[in-house]
Amino acid sequence: MSEVRIAAEPRTEFGKGAARRTRRAGKVPAVLYGHGTAPQHISLPGHDLMLALKTPNVLLRVEGVGSGSELALPKDVQRDPIKGFLEHVDLLLVRRGEKVSVSIPIQVTGEVVAGGRLVQPEVEIAVEAEATQIPEAVTLDIEGLEIDSQVLAKDLKLPAGTTLVADEELLIAQIVDASISTEPAAEEAEAEAEAAPEAEAEPTE
Repeated sequence: MSEVRIAAEPRTEFGKGAARRTRRAGKVPAVLYGHGTAPQHISLPGHDLMLALKTPNVLLRVEGVGSGSELALPKDVQRDPIKGFLEHVDLLLVRRGEKVSVSIPIQVTGEVVAGGRLVQPEVEIAVEAEATQIPEAVTLDIEGLEIDSQVLAKDLKLPAGTTLVADEELLIAQIVDASISTEPAAEEAEAEAEAAPEAEAEPTE
């Protein structure tokens, strides 16, 4: 896993007003913490950070902090719910050789069998990996899976050096009959609502 270098600046002003000023300057307020050290309040260049965060569990080489530079993983990314810009980021300090628990995406490959439909309740899986060797994704090949087949977490072929943290029996995906609805309860409720007679209004006195 490659490192992404990003320059940090110390942040001495706090509060909503200070955060807005930081963002107006094209930077993102952030906190660097972990390993029992005092949290370091920093700001990071917004454009560079946005590009870096396009890679899941990106390993950041944060430069310009008190100790010179630190390795960190994004742990909490807050975005504006409407415009999507970065509002705040929490970064967890890590060291080479250290094991960390993260969630990695599940990438599905292969074609669904004729007459079947893929249902995928989980799009990520919790694993443990070495901090500098976190895989970008785990591949799930559904080629050849018959209708009614299920894939559990324990069935995933994890990359070397990666171990499962999630429940082994967690349902990841299944192939269902495409002609059968998977939401019978919702359809029944809708049918009952349509069939129910309209309530007569009570006369007013």
